[in-house]
Amino acid sequence: MATKATGSKKYFQLLLFQVTLLGPVFCGNVLVWPTEGSHWLNVKVVIQELIRRGHTVTILVSNASLFIKPRAEAMEKFEVYNVPFKKDTIENLIEGIVALWLNNRPTALTFWQFYKEIREDLEIFTNMSKQTCDTLVMNPQLIAKLQQMKFDVLIADPLSVGGELVAEILSIPFVYSFRFSAGNVAERLCGRLLSPPSYVPASTMGLTDQMSFVERLQNFVFYFYTDLFFLKFWQDEWDGYYSNVLGRPTTLCETMGKAEIWLIRTYWDFEFPRPFLPNFEFVGGLHCQPAKPLPKEMEEFVQSSGEHGIVVFSLGSMVHNLTDEKSNVIARALSQLPQKVLWRYKGKKPEALGSNTRIYDWIPQNDLLGHPSTKAFITHGGTNGIYEAIYHGIPMVGIPMFGDQHDNIAHMRAKGAAVELDFSTLKTQDLVEALNTVINTSTYKENALRLSKIHHDQPVKPLDRAVFWIEFVMRHKGAKHLRPAAHHLTWYQYHCLDVLAFLFTCAATAVFILVKCCLFCCRKRVRIAKRKKE
Repeated sequence: MATKATGSKKYFQLLLFQVTLLGPVFCGNVLVWPTEGSHWLNVKVVIQELIRRGHTVTILVSNASLFIKPRAEAMEKFEVYNVPFKKDTIENLIEGIVALWLNNRPTALTFWQFYKEIREDLEIFTNMSKQTCDTLVMNPQLIAKLQQMKFDVLIADPLSVGGELVAEILSIPFVYSFRFSAGNVAERLCGRLLSPPSYVPASTMGLTDQMSFVERLQNFVFYFYTDLFFLKFWQDEWDGYYSNVLGRPTTLCETMGKAEIWLIRTYWDFEFPRPFLPNFEFVGGLHCQPAKPLPKEMEEFVQSSGEHGIVVFSLGSMVHNLTDEKSNVIARALSQLPQKVLWRYKGKKPEALGSNTRIYDWIPQNDLLGHPSTKAFITHGGTNGIYEAIYHGIPMVGIPMFGDQHDNIAHMRAKGAAVELDFSTLKTQDLVEALNTVINTSTYKENALRLSKIHHDQPVKPLDRAVFWIEFVMRHKGAKHLRPAAHHLTWYQYHCLDVLAFLFTCAATAVFILVKCCLFCCRKRVRIAKRKKE
């Protein structure tokens, strides 16, 4: 009996020692204002990790959400609110914007024409966003319920306006998680992130940090255009709304600027070197993970490729259908490859589809890219797919279409890991040559592996880093010490225009006085000379 008691005592002491080493465990209460599409997929990974660490997570989701499916058995909680529009409205709006972007991609020369064309869709999007906000902020019962839940932090995405407003109403700190805004306008104007146009390419332009004079001119003009558009359209639409809801004068940008941390879904394996602030953290690839075994049927198909290997092909979840002409152009190209091809595509089966190509409604993309037989990845250039290719060291053929995709492929092309093709002018031979280039030219694979090594050689994994900063904000009730003083300056103070005006005034005054003195001396000499003559 004594031996048993002694053993129990030792076990208790060991347990107590382990608890002492672990220290106090902090479990917070997190509120999420999510965005659809790939944005949700990234935040979902963060949510799962927060729950694994003991935090409680509540997701605000509308009944018209396309990707977010509330489940009673889920570990996270869902607060579902009803909006006055249907899923079909959102789907049609997205399809319209994508189609317009494909046909009228904005550049420095076509910016205003593009936004003139897209203005109607943007107004619909803005009205839907306001209706969504109204459903929440104009619902006293729901706001009271959220206040009673005593959240420690809110995770939001600048693409879906309103998260920062909810955080302000609930008086809780918030963290942003996103990839980019057009022309980097939100990060620059609201986050105060430095973006010199001489070497920091504006988002959606498809430029690199090595710009010619003409490209720098285009970059500068595009920055200027996006700033004007943000001030004229976006802020005009939202400044009054935010002021009315909060009951005091404010602006959208001022409210966005209160973000404690900006989690940017890229990293230096992808980004070009640039200045950044301590409250900006780059967490690209946080969703990536080692490959899992493939389904049996898919593995058998992959193994049948032999030494030639496979090609993985996906244009993302937003592109459901291609024209018959375009799908057959692609199918004919794929049929000429010695590799087996796994193509994620929901559209009509192309007539020219070869026996080496199989079409799937969905593919385990990360697992396929991590398979040792994979030789290349044909991608539209979505950030998630790009990072899975970087993670596994797979060279790419990029066919960008809209949004940040041209930028993403431009980055990979500049780093020697991808070949870019133009979707609008794509020909069968173009795709065949591009694939043969990235598969048979060793430098593409070498560069892809180099980026993979950079990605894996980090002191802290991207997901752990993202969660750390969210927990940091919860523990310290914010991160004000990381926010630059630029947030408290006016635009003319930020650019030192008042200082320049003062120096110019001083210089002008000094020059004026000097000129007056010189004129006075000259007149005096003239008078003296006249007197001597007289």
